[in-house]
Amino acid sequence: MIVSVLGGTGDQGLGIVVRLVQQGVEVIIGSRAADKAEAAVEKVKELLKKDDIPNLSGMANEDAADKGEILILTVPLAAQMGTLKSVKDFVGDKILIDATVPLDTLVGGPPMRYVDLCQGSAAERTAEILKGTGVKVVSAFNNISNSHLMNFEEDIDCDCLVSGDDAEAKKTAMELIAKIPGVRCLDCGPLERARMVEKITPLLIGLNIKHKSHFGGLRITGIGSDKFVE
Repeated sequence: MIVSVLGGTGDQGLGIVVRLVQQGVEVIIGSRAADKAEAAVEKVKELLKKDDIPNLSGMANEDAADKGEILILTVPLAAQMGTLKSVKDFVGDKILIDATVPLDTLVGGPPMRYVDLCQGSAAERTAEILKGTGVKVVSAFNNISNSHLMNFEEDIDCDCLVSGDDAEAKKTAMELIAKIPGVRCLDCGPLERARMVEKITPLLIGLNIKHKSHFGGLRITGIGSDKFVE
């Protein structure tokens, strides 16, 4: 399995990259420019204190999307449409995991405020932009903080809420995400449930700010473990 993290040079993308690389997953960092992606590879080597990471490479988003079998989109809302349009010809019938959250920072507002989209959610916006390609869109990673991801020497004490219309795509995405130590994945239902899940992010950001933390997360209780992929 080759996983391409599109826009993988920011904290969220790098955190996901590091976590997956640590579990032996073959990962490609994608960026608008290949040299920026290659620089991110060097940064991961520094973080993990390794001279060589054979299961990690960097390339332009288009090439990363073409080579990857599972794609993970980790860009801010402002870059979502441009990134997706640039890779549209390469997504085919692959799985694309969208971690985008529509925050008011897009227009200079506070990060604890959600921006309503006419499509209903950022994930549904992705599905609309890529309509006709055959790609299977899954919403995930929205409620796991960058700080949790980048604190890569510790397990993540957080559940990952996953939404999508294709059951097999969700299962595959959940099995991948559950490789990250401490993370439990919960199937929340169809892609439209992302409308609710994405709104949890600004709530968590606000709680972290209020309580001077970076590691506020979410655990769902009272649901049998058979509903999780571990």
